[in-house]
Amino acid sequence: MGKSSVFYLSLTTAGKTVGAGLATIGVVGAGAGIGLVFAGLLQALSRNPGMDARLMQLTILGFALTEAMGLLAIMMAFLILYS
Repeated sequence: MGKSSVFYLSLTTAGKTVGAGLATIGVVGAGAGIGLVFAGLLQALSRNPGMDARLMQLTILGFALTEAMGLLAIMMAFLILYS
C-alpha cells in the first residue's frame, strides 16, 4: 500500500476538503467584523455628525483590515484544497 493506492488518495482528498471547509470559518468572523465596523460608524455619526470625514476614513481603514482577514481565510482554504 503506497502513496498511489485508492485508499490513500481518497483519504487525502477527504482531509483536504474538510480542512478547506474549516479554513473558511474565518470568513464568518470577517462578515461580523464588517457589520460591527459600520454599526460603530452609524453610532459615532449620530453622536457627533461634525466628524463625518475623519470617521469615514477610520471606517474605511477598519473595513479594509477586516476584509483582508476574510480574504486570507479564503486564500488559506484554496492553498489547502489545491496543494
